[in-house]
Amino acid sequence: MFRTAIKAFDRLIDRIVFIASLLFLLICFYAMLDAVITYYNANDTSILKYKPTGSIDASKLEKLSKDAVAWIKVDNTNINYPIMQGKDNSEYLNKNPQGEYSLSGSIFLDCNCDGNFKDDYSLLYGHHMEYGMMFGSLDKYIKPNYFKTHQHGKLITKKGDEYNITFFASIKANATEKIIFDTVNENNVKLLDYLKRNALIFKQPYDKKLHIIALSTCQSANNIERMIVIGFMKEVS
Repeated sequence: MFRTAIKAFDRLIDRIVFIASLLFLLICFYAMLDAVITYYNANDTSILKYKPTGSIDASKLEKLSKDAVAWIKVDNTNINYPIMQGKDNSEYLNKNPQGEYSLSGSIFLDCNCDGNFKDDYSLLYGHHMEYGMMFGSLDKYIKPNYFKTHQHGKLITKKGDEYNITFFASIKANATEKIIFDTVNENNVKLLDYLKRNALIFKQPYDKKLHIIALSTCQSANNIERMIVIGFMKEVS
């Protein structure tokens, strides 16, 4: 009787171990599949057909989505994406430019900024993805050599306005830092002074009046620290 109970208990333990192992394998498989899908979404080159090459074909963005306000490309990086703008700053966190659910989300303009990029300050957000996808390469801008060789980019709005971007500062700051993240009350004079005092890298811009653009990404899902790379925009005449 006692031996029978022991054998039954052993069989129960074996079943529990088998089920736990199976669940572990399923979780690992799901995590791998999720990582592959996320990477694919962040690296979906099919969206490049909507990329305007200049003012003549800027209407491509309208065909992508009514929320597509511009396209940004940063030289020598994987940053080559449409810029979306939602009704709030949560809409495109986990939605791709086609409006479908995606963990990689979209690059998007702060909802309080002018969608035609006529403000003195424009703030973009993007997820920190592996392999430098989305805004995953921004943390490399703390390295002076990398910063020096990745300072330039271009932005084209849906109305066909073209801008050259030159980055001049990189900084880490909390998402609660109003100087950077309060776009409604932003003052570029105060921002420049803040950057001079706190930036990891800062190169004094040559113009006193600047059209500033900031690219922001999270450092970790567990904290509010952000990596921000800041540049100025010059309209192409």
